Amino acid sequence: MFPRMVAARQRFDADEIEDLPGAISVGLRRLDLRSRVRPNGSVAVAVGSRGVSPLLQVVATVVAQLREVGLCPFIVPAMGSHGGGTAEGQRAVLRGYGISEEDLGAEVRSAMETALVGHTPDGVPVHFDVNALAADAVLVIGRIKPHTGFHGPIESGLCKMLAVGLGKADGARVMHAAGLATAIPAAACVILSRLNLTFGVALVENAYDRPCRVEVVDGSAFHATDEALLIAARAVFPRLPLAEADVLIIEEMGKNISGTGMDPNVIGMWRRFGGERVPNYRNIAVLGLSEASHGNANGIGFADFTTRRLVDAVDWPETYLNALTALSPAIARIPITLATDRECIAGAIDLARRTNSDPTVIRIRNTLEIADFWVSRNLATAVGQLPMIDLGENDDALAFDTSGRLTPADPYR
Repeated sequence: MFPRMVAARQRFDADEIEDLPGAISVGLRRLDLRSRVRPNGSVAVAVGSRGVSPLLQVVATVVAQLREVGLCPFIVPAMGSHGGGTAEGQRAVLRGYGISEEDLGAEVRSAMETALVGHTPDGVPVHFDVNALAADAVLVIGRIKPHTGFHGPIESGLCKMLAVGLGKADGARVMHAAGLATAIPAAACVILSRLNLTFGVALVENAYDRPCRVEVVDGSAFHATDEALLIAARAVFPRLPLAEADVLIIEEMGKNISGTGMDPNVIGMWRRFGGERVPNYRNIAVLGLSEASHGNANGIGFADFTTRRLVDAVDWPETYLNALTALSPAIARIPITLATDRECIAGAIDLARRTNSDPTVIRIRNTLEIADFWVSRNLATAVGQLPMIDLGENDDALAFDTSGRLTPADPYR
């Protein structure tokens, strides 16, 4: 019933920043904050819901450096409608990353209230977190990477953190309705013109989810930094080396993995917007929901098959809120749900056999970690001929425990 699978490993560029705290500290010192923010001035440190790999380390370094120059930092969640769209829910998301007053000694001021700070040239209202607005300065921590819902010169980054993250639920709804590609840069301009002092720590991660670029910049450089680092992020963005397969098995989805649980840049943007099927993984079976996702299964609608354990782990009100904020109810739809991992995978493969008697299958842990992956034996020869790919010598059957749950597979050795 199940094909035998061969382990494979992609060799990506592994360059990373050796001393990230040191690099951030040097950047902050260059901004000369001591002379720009009044003594004992308050600084709102905006932290998002994405799992930037060393997020706690980054936030701790920023807080320590601000204190060193005599400033008073506090944390504000910058995550739009995530965390169920509640102040406590967003506080809980940060706590899950170890970001709390107990861990950092910096107060977390979480609120969903916003102030209307202006309108874009197209008349789009711009909302901004009231706690951040009341601070003497705002420092935004942002990861620059391709967005899961649109493409443009500015996608996920510092400007998005200002316009959507610190816009809270109200701002996120307005930005999505107005069109993110144009609304985000325009709204960021409005916010930067209203704030006295704004700074940013911009990070790019390599294919191994490790920081490879960091820029500490003044607010006046947010747009240029987002544009330049997006080019760098696209260059290192990891994708699967095969553009086509009958079945793609994804062991885990989650908000900490992608804003849409499974990154459409990996599984195919057509699953969200239609159009050309590149890459074309005809049947996707997703098995579990990450604990760090806090029940948010936004993006589950991209899958064709799933499991009862994933569906039972979903916080549906939070998932629906996220999907509706993004104006994409389809991404919260429930796929065909089967009792176990074994039945889920069997269902996807059996469907594929109706058009291909020997289905091609790919297995990944999630759409963020795809250096190691597994392919069915009928794909092994093609994969082994690709550059920068190492292929295992043995093939193994998919294994399940007594409950029907897929057991972990050994990575390529």
